[in-house]
Amino acid sequence: MTNNNNIFKPFSVSLFLFFASLFISSAIYAYDPDNKSTEKQAVGAAKESASEDKKFNAGELIINHITDSHEWHVMGEGEHAIALPLPVIIYSSETGLTAFLSNKLEDGEVYKGFKLIKNDIVAVDGEGQLDEKASAKLWDFSITKNVASLMVSIFLMLWMFLSVAKAYARNPGKAPKGMQSLLEPLIIFVRDDIAKSSIGEKKYKRYLPFLLTVFFFIWINNLMGLIPFLPGGANVTGNIAIGLTLAVIVFVITVISANKNYWRHIIAMPGVPIGVLVLLTPIEIFGMFLKPFVLMIRLFANMLAGHIIALSFFSLIFIFAEMNTAVGWGVSIFSVAFTIFMGMLELLVAFLQAYVFTLLAAMYFGTAVEEHHHAEEHH
Repeated sequence: MTNNNNIFKPFSVSLFLFFASLFISSAIYAYDPDNKSTEKQAVGAAKESASEDKKFNAGELIINHITDSHEWHVMGEGEHAIALPLPVIIYSSETGLTAFLSNKLEDGEVYKGFKLIKNDIVAVDGEGQLDEKASAKLWDFSITKNVASLMVSIFLMLWMFLSVAKAYARNPGKAPKGMQSLLEPLIIFVRDDIAKSSIGEKKYKRYLPFLLTVFFFIWINNLMGLIPFLPGGANVTGNIAIGLTLAVIVFVITVISANKNYWRHIIAMPGVPIGVLVLLTPIEIFGMFLKPFVLMIRLFANMLAGHIIALSFFSLIFIFAEMNTAVGWGVSIFSVAFTIFMGMLELLVAFLQAYVFTLLAAMYFGTAVEEHHHAEEHH
């Protein structure tokens, strides 16, 4: 493989992706129906409700598993749960910068004038009531579960590619070994089957670092969300903020790279009557903004759906167990088997979604830099 140093340049791009996703994802949290911030509390509440002859709330369990939180739930439930508190970093024009661990806000506690409500950190008054005016002035830079997972994936990518790049520098011209033999086919695949075929032989190198970064970023985070021994593992790519960040970056690169031929086909397509352009031009402009939206929804919906389906079948065990313990044991065989099957299927989906997102981004770049064909205009 040639030009190894150039191929491994996307680390500056990956850091940009990291910080962009960091600040966006730290500000977006999902709705928690019982105002509880962690999966540990949700599972504990589900068990307590079951002990009080209440029905198992599968929806609550699923929502708390797939959404972001201020602590990383590792294993266990209720009082025996093992969870790692994450840093809470709040800036206010009145109190300045405040940092502490999220366990200070457990069970609705107030700490340093802050409280956790619906997974959102807000300011409270002396009586512990919500202070909307002060809350509106808060800047939340907290390290949530998704942000922590994002950091892990970025450092993992840096370690993988820097170590492989050093190996190529030490052994030029030699056959790849170890991690090199795993990554090189994937890099060549992205270069030849995605970048070259979609953008062209002459201009693909300009976009290859970004395409490699996006492909491995999505693929690695998809795989990390499927780690079976971390039930509280973050669903980073199932967070719409991550898909939004990546889609916006693709859109900005496309617009900046677009040549005159691209804008001419968007605003006034050659050979089309003026009367038709009145209808066609708004559609083309709308389509230009629709493309990043499609990128965002495709990644977000596919990764989120896989987790929801697996958790839904897993929840059937507890739902049927409430009816009859024997029925619950019987259903558990099929539920666990299907959950394992979905896990295997998600391994394929993890790669496919990384491939599809990278391919569509390359196609958008290729359309933006496509040269004008004089023979087509003459025809």
